[in-house]
Amino acid sequence: MSRREGIPEPIEPPPSGRAVPSTTPTSLRTTYRVQASVLLSRPPLLTRDLTPFEKAYFLYQRRLNERLALPFSRYFYYQKGTPGDVDWKRKMKERQTPARDIGRYNAYSREAGWNDELLVGARESEPVEQVEALLKDAEVEVQKEEGEEGSQVVKEAVAKPLPRVTEADRVGDRRSLDRLLQRTLYLVVRRRDGRWWFPSDGLVGKESLHTAAERILIQAGGLNMNTWIVGNIPLGHFVRNYLKPRVEKDEDTSPDQIRGTKYFFMKGRIMAGQANLKDNKKGLTDFQWLAKDELQKILWPQDWSAVKNILAER
Repeated sequence: MSRREGIPEPIEPPPSGRAVPSTTPTSLRTTYRVQASVLLSRPPLLTRDLTPFEKAYFLYQRRLNERLALPFSRYFYYQKGTPGDVDWKRKMKERQTPARDIGRYNAYSREAGWNDELLVGARESEPVEQVEALLKDAEVEVQKEEGEEGSQVVKEAVAKPLPRVTEADRVGDRRSLDRLLQRTLYLVVRRRDGRWWFPSDGLVGKESLHTAAERILIQAGGLNMNTWIVGNIPLGHFVRNYLKPRVEKDEDTSPDQIRGTKYFFMKGRIMAGQANLKDNKKGLTDFQWLAKDELQKILWPQDWSAVKNILAER
């Protein structure tokens, strides 16, 4: 308005050809990519090794039980003069006790009151020594004929149990599932960029995390694995933010500003089979089955911090 007359001044119309600026700014929706990551594991197949204290304690308990138990009457089980009685006398002469895995020990001698504990340097508490003692005790004497020279008494050996250390452990084969039988192993794959990570992929349409995890294992590891996805709820999640947001646009939606990726970890078990990356469509180049401490050495520090608390210690 004019200060003098109070009459509104006319507004000059915009010149023809000049675009009128829009008063409504274009807004981008801030969002994250969502991916399902599968923590596919092989559980321990053997119990862990005992500590030196546990070995000594269990041997002490077995010796103490042998001393406190009633004496064994062999004539209740073996008739006098029979082959079983003869074999029993031979074994008792060697070990001096009915128990087969506590070493040479007489529970009713004068030393039994103080000699229940493991002596320094003794190997009776070692599982390897106990297995050897049990195998030796299981040997049966057999009389074999040798023609004119007469017969000879020999001992028939028994089958030994498989070792706790496998061939894959000795050669360092990290692709084999027959390694570290006392530990939990997790499947990790190497992507095109050389980064090691768990099998992962984005969700397709309205599929759930459980369904996505099953699809990811088939696409990444092939059909030769018999797996089981445990539950529908993830064990945890991890957010990786980009250094700079990315703008992406779908055909049917408005542009989105992608801040990063959210990984949701689904627990899985392998029951049988083995991974095969030959026909995978994800560009994966290699795979390994690793324990928790081995994962720390190949994962990026940020990735390791995200998963270290949800991995099994053994």
